[in-house]
Amino acid sequence: MKYNLPKYALAALLAIALGCSSTKQDIASSSLPIERKVDSVLKLMTLEEKVGQMNQYNGFWDVTGPAPKDGDAAEKYEHLKKGWVGSMLNVKGVKDVKALQKIAVEQTRLGIPVIFGYDVIHGYKTISPIPLAEAASWDMEAIKRSAGIAAAEAAASGLNWTFAPMVDVSRDARWGRVMEGAGEDPYLNSLIAVARVQGFQGDLGEFNLAACVKHFAGYSFAESGKDYNTVDISHNTLHNIVLPPFKAAADAGALTFMNSFNEVDGTPATGNAFLQRELLKKEWNFKGFVVSDWGSMGEMMAHGYAKDLKHAAELAANGGSDMDMESHGYVLHLANLVKEGKVSEDKINDAVRRILRVKFELGLFDNPYKYCDETREKQTIGKKEFHDGVLDMAKKSIVLLKNDSKKLLPLKKQGQKIAVIGALANDKTSPLGSWRIGADDNTAVSVMEGLQEYKGNQLVYAKGADVALGNPKFIVETKINMTDKSGFGEAVNAAKGADVVIMVLGEHGLQTGEGRSRAELGLPGVQQELLEEVYKANPNIVLVLTNGRPLALPWAAQHIPSIVEAWHLGTQSGHAIAQVLYGDYNPSGKLPMSFPRSVGQAPIYYNHKATGRPGNGQPTESVFWSHYIDEQPTPLYPFGHGLSYSKFEYSNLKLGSPSFAAKGKLTVSVDVANNSAVDGKEVVQLYIRDFIGSVTRPVKELKGFELVEIKAGQKKTVTFTIDERTIEFYTANEKWEAEPGDFRVFVGGSSSTSLEAGFSYNKDAKP
Repeated sequence: MKYNLPKYALAALLAIALGCSSTKQDIASSSLPIERKVDSVLKLMTLEEKVGQMNQYNGFWDVTGPAPKDGDAAEKYEHLKKGWVGSMLNVKGVKDVKALQKIAVEQTRLGIPVIFGYDVIHGYKTISPIPLAEAASWDMEAIKRSAGIAAAEAAASGLNWTFAPMVDVSRDARWGRVMEGAGEDPYLNSLIAVARVQGFQGDLGEFNLAACVKHFAGYSFAESGKDYNTVDISHNTLHNIVLPPFKAAADAGALTFMNSFNEVDGTPATGNAFLQRELLKKEWNFKGFVVSDWGSMGEMMAHGYAKDLKHAAELAANGGSDMDMESHGYVLHLANLVKEGKVSEDKINDAVRRILRVKFELGLFDNPYKYCDETREKQTIGKKEFHDGVLDMAKKSIVLLKNDSKKLLPLKKQGQKIAVIGALANDKTSPLGSWRIGADDNTAVSVMEGLQEYKGNQLVYAKGADVALGNPKFIVETKINMTDKSGFGEAVNAAKGADVVIMVLGEHGLQTGEGRSRAELGLPGVQQELLEEVYKANPNIVLVLTNGRPLALPWAAQHIPSIVEAWHLGTQSGHAIAQVLYGDYNPSGKLPMSFPRSVGQAPIYYNHKATGRPGNGQPTESVFWSHYIDEQPTPLYPFGHGLSYSKFEYSNLKLGSPSFAAKGKLTVSVDVANNSAVDGKEVVQLYIRDFIGSVTRPVKELKGFELVEIKAGQKKTVTFTIDERTIEFYTANEKWEAEPGDFRVFVGGSSSTSLEAGFSYNKDAKP
């Protein structure tokens, strides 16, 4: 598609600025280095136009109708026409995006294109599993493809920027946004961050989305798991746990970062120069730009850090926040702050240069309407290959938590009467999960629909009880049924006459996500009572959990024969669950977060510190060790746990040598046998313990894994390599380095593996 430059096109001004005699079209598509183009645009801009590039507005009027005449919408409209809007969010669809881009490009003095952002978190119209579920696959290529599907649909709808991935390491299941990340481990988070950045962005210059890595930094460590709450973590935790996924994403070429609502060491992240200027932009050499989270600049007043919005704008600009999302602080005050000498124009130039660079890298200067092809939009949305892709991702995300000696799973395909119980079994909206604002309600395949594809058994459905009441919405509290048990009788009767009972219980999709912290982690509402009543009638229960966070389910873990963690799996949810239940897909997922026995254990995570009184070897009658007097210290299901219809056994752990030196390495090998009649996949996991460090070290850390497929009756040898990079950490010297000492290596199918061996590292020895 050719772009016909308007009368006041930037390309014409660029020709003057660059001293070129080429045509306008030549300048727009010239092969000049991006940095030279960026600097040339910057020279043409007034201070107010520069500040305008740092201003992001939410969609504010129906662009197919008349222009707004008064109020906030009219002011935003005038700002857009003046070139005082650098980005917009929550505008989607080619028709609307093109109408707004047309104003920015054809009615402003310089014609600088707008970048359009949207929360494309785990899909646009065709929805993949929630990110926490995808993390359970431990399959980087599948996660990368999933992000690519989301990017393809969103870009076809006119969007060019997604506010994802969230790479916050999440240890506390009470926090609702655990569904948006990759769980409790920084190593796994880092690999997934890279996969999602690569999936969203593809090859720069192609038809893709700019990724936005969030939330920088520490957001997930909110006290008591309560969203937006105070964060107070150590320098050690910040560097060794929180920052590695952000660094990995930056190294992978992420174009943008988003700062966070919380404070770090007493300074709100939006105004935190250490995080944004010293660490991200200077030490990590990040060339993209940083956008605030929604209104976070203005919220520095509520933090007690800024006295008013003008002061907040000063703090944010000096702190390194390049773009203001919906606080209006920059557009109202930043030019005056520069004139008053409170913010240097050099800092403004740096921010604008970063924003313009991203727009050039996305190809928006070459063709502002690159993303605005209505034919492509119609041809792309909902393609069959996208549905096939999210189905594949959904199956890989399912975790088999328990399948005891009754072996109810996989289900027989003929001759059984199956009772399906639970409102969530017949729900076509909840499986889409939270943060799927581009999708339409009622578009997921329900569990019942998935099961009905298998014709050999008789299905009987009973709701039992509602989970959510009314019509849940993203921006309001989800009301949970706490009292109505009127459907229990029907459910119990259905169970009595069944060979197997499938109970689909858990959280509604909009019971998780932003602003949805929970003080309790059991089954919401009356579902636990329903489960126990049905169990009395028929204990042959397969419990299918659909939820967005780890749940505390001690009663179910003790009594229910088979438990499947099915998360919120997106558009193809029901098909994925049915195929796993019937054994057409052998589950291979592993938990990316530990499941607690009770909410009192939260936060619980495998890579904790030993403490001075860890309890090892303590006599049971003593109380003077780290424990609860009323609960076991271990999780209900640990990080990395996940069963299969295959039976995997580990043996013959070997180290290539007992030690290694600087620039050296050693190998670790283990045999994994599939002692069953079913082909399967296993995530072989390697953990390391560093016994002594200049700062205290965790009891165990994931340092490697391999997803291997092993045929029935066969055995594979899996080999890992350990070198200095494997054992390095952020030391007391305040840098990443490997320290000499003794280590323990553990290999197995979860973080609770006991197959282990020892080695040492001496950096001064000859390799």
